[in-house]
Amino acid sequence: MIRIELAPADLLRVRFAHSPMAEVVASCLALRSRSARLAPASWRARAEPLLRSLTTLHSLVPGPTGYVPDFLTPAPPITRPTLEQELRVVAATPLDQVASEVDRAWAGHGAPPEVERFSTDPAGALAETVREIRRYFTLAIAPSWPRLRALAEAELTRRGLLAAERGPRALVTDLHPRLDWDGEALRLAYAKDGEFGLDGHPLTLLPTGFTGPHVYTLTDTPAGRALWYAPRGHGRLWDRPVPAEPPAALAALLGPTRAAVLALLAEPSSTGEVAAALRLAPATASHHLTTLRDAGLVTGEREGRRLRYRRTGLGEQLAGETLAL
Repeated sequence: MIRIELAPADLLRVRFAHSPMAEVVASCLALRSRSARLAPASWRARAEPLLRSLTTLHSLVPGPTGYVPDFLTPAPPITRPTLEQELRVVAATPLDQVASEVDRAWAGHGAPPEVERFSTDPAGALAETVREIRRYFTLAIAPSWPRLRALAEAELTRRGLLAAERGPRALVTDLHPRLDWDGEALRLAYAKDGEFGLDGHPLTLLPTGFTGPHVYTLTDTPAGRALWYAPRGHGRLWDRPVPAEPPAALAALLGPTRAAVLALLAEPSSTGEVAAALRLAPATASHHLTTLRDAGLVTGEREGRRLRYRRTGLGEQLAGETLAL
């Protein structure tokens, strides 16, 4: 059992983020585990040979001790960091810290040349790691990024609504089947024992699609404390989207098409995604989204060059989403 103690004031320092580096590392762990539950066979067939070809990254996630160097997963200071923002943090890691953590990952094992380089040329080895991560993300993660981001956005929205209605304790209650909040600490059902406090650091909760049934912790680094977990709905991450059938009462109130749009926005979607899912003309989808936005039921947020719509708190209640814990 691992316990992460949270004093009342610590609850005010709990925050959520969606981290590209967390998805990179979790997906590499999923590939190394060979568990069919963590990723579909079609994605695995493409990503496995790619990871093997990136020999430095393949050697680090994880090392033979099972440890993943902490510098690869800095706790993000903002909610929606880009890969490049996180890679700048990785690249700026003090070289003695990089070498020490890589050595820990390979302690007691014969290291390949890619790992030995962290002792003889840590700057060059770190730069190669960053290049390999960028290539891996582009080829293995980026095609699935809209799904991963939408899943995390839905979790962030739900947790924010819960906290607004129930108070800050709702941020850490009912996060994951392996996590239990006892009123004083988050308890993680884990083979190893440990007890940690935040020591003045924020706790960053990272909903991460590739974690599957696992929960990962970052408990003792200068960058802060973090916990990765699979958000609600992760089991449907790779399913082909199926538009939800809106409740009859909602359809009677809004009209069947507009109700279907609101039901679909259980996960944030762009105008094009709404149009494709409901087989609407883009102009028709845009009209319905604008009407729902003007009524205060949905809101639009920029994600790069794309505008994605999500339900507001009022929209969640009207669509019948349960907020019960």
